Amino acid sequence: MDTLGYLRRTHYSNEIVPAVDATDVVIFGIVASIREHGKLTFLILEDTKGLVQVTIHKNNVPESVVAKLKEIQEQSFVGIRGKVKSTEKAPHGAEIVPDEIKVLSIPHCLAPFKLYKQRLPNIEKRLDLRAIDLRRPQPKAIFKIKHVALQSIRSFFSGQGYLEVETPKIISTATEGGAALFPLLYYNKEAFLAQSPQLYKEQLVGALEKVFEIGPIFRAERSRTMKHLSEATSVDLEEAYVNYEDVMKTLERVITFTIAEVLDKCKDELSLLKVKLKVPQMPFKSYTYDEILKLLSDEAIEVTWGNDLFVSELKALEKKLPDFYFIKDWPTSSKAFYLKAKDDKPEICESFDLMHGSLEISSGGSRIDQKQALVEKLKERSFDPAAFEYHLKVFDYGMPPHAGFGFGLDRLMMVLCKQKNIREVVLYPRDQRRLIP
Repeated sequence: MDTLGYLRRTHYSNEIVPAVDATDVVIFGIVASIREHGKLTFLILEDTKGLVQVTIHKNNVPESVVAKLKEIQEQSFVGIRGKVKSTEKAPHGAEIVPDEIKVLSIPHCLAPFKLYKQRLPNIEKRLDLRAIDLRRPQPKAIFKIKHVALQSIRSFFSGQGYLEVETPKIISTATEGGAALFPLLYYNKEAFLAQSPQLYKEQLVGALEKVFEIGPIFRAERSRTMKHLSEATSVDLEEAYVNYEDVMKTLERVITFTIAEVLDKCKDELSLLKVKLKVPQMPFKSYTYDEILKLLSDEAIEVTWGNDLFVSELKALEKKLPDFYFIKDWPTSSKAFYLKAKDDKPEICESFDLMHGSLEISSGGSRIDQKQALVEKLKERSFDPAAFEYHLKVFDYGMPPHAGFGFGLDRLMMVLCKQKNIREVVLYPRDQRRLIP
C-alpha cells in the first residue's frame, strides 16, 4: 500500500477535457471499473465530480505503472499522475495516460450490492452499510441536490431580510403537547428533545422581527411509514406584522425559488435520477378545509367535520391535486394551541398546510399574540400554563402580531428527487428500528 507522499490533486474528473490536452495532472478517486484488452487496460475512476478514464498501454508507460496494475482491484482508492490526451471515446472527451500510480487503499471485501447496477437489495440492507451505499451515483446525486436546495433556501431567506437563528434542542416542556416526545435526563431534571423551535421563534420576532432556522427536530413517531422519521430537518420561519396569508405567499416563493435553482444547477443529477422537474406556477392552488371535505364527498369519502385528514383520504384526490396546493382555514380544535382563531368564526383558525399530492410538506398560520388568550387555549387543551411560564411571561412585555410556518426539508427532497421513501434522502435516518449506523 502506498502513502499519499508528495501527490496533491490538481484536477477533478470533470476538468479532464480536450482544452487541457497534454497537461500534466494529478487526480484521485475510487476505481469504478477495470477493463483489459490485450496490452491495453482501462481504469474508470470516480471522484466527487464524476468519472474519468485512465488508459494504460503496457508498452508506453513506466514499468512501475504496469506493476501497480497487479495490485489494483475495483473499489481501490488511487492517486494518478499523468498527462491528458484528447479522445472522443472517453468521458468529457479526454483521458489520462499515467506516469505514476499510487494505490492508497485496497478493499478487503466488496459491498453485498453492486455500486453501479440498477438492481439493489432493500433499503434496510443498504442502510446497514450506508457510507458504502452512498458511493453509488444515485445517492450522490440526491445529496448534491439537497446541498443546492439548502443553499437556495438560505439564500432566499437572507435576501428577504430574515435573520438565521439557532434555538435550543434540549427543552423543559413540550412545544405541541405531551405526545411524541423523547425524554432525557438533564443533570437531575427531566428534559425533552425539541419537537419544534415554535415557541422560541415566536419569542424572537418581538426583538428580531423576521427569523428563520434550519435544524433538527425530534418526534417519537408511533407509526412507521415511508414518510416519517424520529429525527428530521425542519425549515422554520416566523415574522412579525403579518398574518397567515402573507407567510403562505412567502412559502410558495421559497419553494418556487428552490426548485428553479435545483433545475439550473443540478441538471446532471436530475438526469441521472430520471427526474423531470418543473417550476410550479404561483400562486399555488388554495382550498379551505371545507372545500377539501366537499371534494372528498364527491369521491364518496365522508369525513366528520373537525377531524384531521388521513393520507388514505387525500390519496383519493391525488389525480385532481397532483402538485403543490394549500389547505387552509382548519378547525381550531384540530390544530396546535398557539394558532389564532378567526375573529368572526372562532371554530376556524388562521392556519394552513402545504401539500404535494397526498404528502404534507408544511404547516403554519397566524399565532395568538395575547397572553390571556394563550392561557385560555392551554387550559382548553388540558395543558398546565405553569409549564409554559417561560414562554407566557414574554407576552407580559407585549408581542406583535406574527405568523410563520415550518416545513420538512426531507419531505421536500422526496418531491424534488421523486423518492417514495424518506430514508433515501437522509444520510443516516433514525426511526423506531434504527439507531445505527
